Amino acid sequence: MDEDVPKPDAAKTALVLMDFQPATIGGIAESDRGVLLANAEAALAWARAAGLTVVHVRVAFQDSDFAAIPQRNRAFAPLRGGGMLADGSPEGQIVESLRPVAGEIVVRKTRFGSFSTTTLSAQLRDAGVESLILAGITTSGVVLSTVRDAADQDFQLYVLADGCADSNPQVHSLLIEEVFPQQAHVIATERLNKLL
Repeated sequence: MDEDVPKPDAAKTALVLMDFQPATIGGIAESDRGVLLANAEAALAWARAAGLTVVHVRVAFQDSDFAAIPQRNRAFAPLRGGGMLADGSPEGQIVESLRPVAGEIVVRKTRFGSFSTTTLSAQLRDAGVESLILAGITTSGVVLSTVRDAADQDFQLYVLADGCADSNPQVHSLLIEEVFPQQAHVIATERLNKLL
């Protein structure tokens, strides 16, 4: 975990909650779900109280999105025709305890990362955001893809180690301990109170 953490400007910082949906939570060990959601809820309450920009990212597909998935896409081609994560379905919605409120940014994506199939980057730039605090499911999916892309876009990054989870705990640990610190400050949710 990063001990030398710079303090971001609240007015230029966004909390980005990614893929907190029934479909993704179902892939996490049941024993870990409660703690993960509690940490995400705490981060959201903190961000709202501190006046940060709040972003909700969810994955969901409309009929045209399913049709546009090429057969060569190993990760997403199996979704074609199955209706899994269809836009409007229960599994494609954000969980109740993290539901957006008026004024918060909500984007729908159709690939792993939060940027490639959304207007999120432009919305963050328009809001003057320079720093991102990331939490999401899964660590090896949306979190990894978003860390890499956001770093390439020169955002200052923070990853909530206990606000992420993966179906493979070893992969989660490797990313949190070895990979993410190369591009992000990795912190615990409880440290948010001292971040600003």
